Amino acid sequence: MSDIKKEIQKRILVLDGAMGTMLQEYNFTEQDFRGERFKDYPSSLKGNNDLLSITQPQAIADVHRKYFEAGADIVETNTFSGTTIAMADYNMEDLVYELNFESAKIAKQVAEEFTKANPDKPRFVAGSIGPTNKTASLSPDVNKPEYRAITFDELRISYKQQVEALIDGGVDVVLVETIFDTLNAKAALFAIEEVKEERQIDIPIMVSGTITDASGRTLSGQTVEAFLTSISHIPLLSVGFNCALGAEQLKPYLQRLSNKTEFFTSAHPNAGLPNAFGEYDQTPKQMQQFIEDYLQDGLINIIGGCCGTSPAHIKAIAEVAKIYKPRKIVLNV
Repeated sequence: MSDIKKEIQKRILVLDGAMGTMLQEYNFTEQDFRGERFKDYPSSLKGNNDLLSITQPQAIADVHRKYFEAGADIVETNTFSGTTIAMADYNMEDLVYELNFESAKIAKQVAEEFTKANPDKPRFVAGSIGPTNKTASLSPDVNKPEYRAITFDELRISYKQQVEALIDGGVDVVLVETIFDTLNAKAALFAIEEVKEERQIDIPIMVSGTITDASGRTLSGQTVEAFLTSISHIPLLSVGFNCALGAEQLKPYLQRLSNKTEFFTSAHPNAGLPNAFGEYDQTPKQMQQFIEDYLQDGLINIIGGCCGTSPAHIKAIAEVAKIYKPRKIVLNV
């Protein structure tokens, strides 16, 4: 499990791009999402991307392969919504363990294939743990500010099941990402620590928050510094930001983070900001230029892409990442 800790000290590691952006290109129908196994399922399943790890595993493997071919060192599992909380939208809570296990297994097989072909560039799998569609810090009802749709314990239990399945499936690192509510993230981190203790293992943890707008705060109102303080009691491999903003808009927050933390830092921004149709127009070359600003300033240890990014974006990022040295820190891993 310690290989990624060695590699991150040698060079800037490249994370993959958007899974959802790639899957949209397949134009999967309701029938494709269902496959043979779920053809008579009572709920609509179109849009449940995590399910594709069971019904369209070859497509998921192909996406991972394309990102590795583009130069990624780390791919994320197809498990962004892989909790009972998020899967309740599709009445698929009972499938959560299998979804995470299969997703991890697919990614690991592809990673091993690439590592075997080039042992000098080992490839890794990050178990993607999304924020769920509930928030523990805020009320969804403006008229009942004291109300919460979820408890810390419900989140912890749900995350724990996901973490166990991802580890069983073979992930090298767990990535708690797109954090808009740090209390949700703390439940995920608590669950990870529980599993580590029960199994007597030490799996590296990446944490990635999301700054929602130009206020420079998370959705639950935390500044960069407050977010960092909230999660720094856990021994993390890396801390960073992803989603919501493009690389250009994200830079000032990464600077603040980089100056304040002794953990390695990560970023996987969107391909710019969405246009009027919710699409991302930033070209790989444009994104590469903004990312190069990070690298010139020594802000980053792990770099990748979020919404709107494709293997072409990751290829452009990987090309420039290999020119620069990783951000130097006082090691505490």
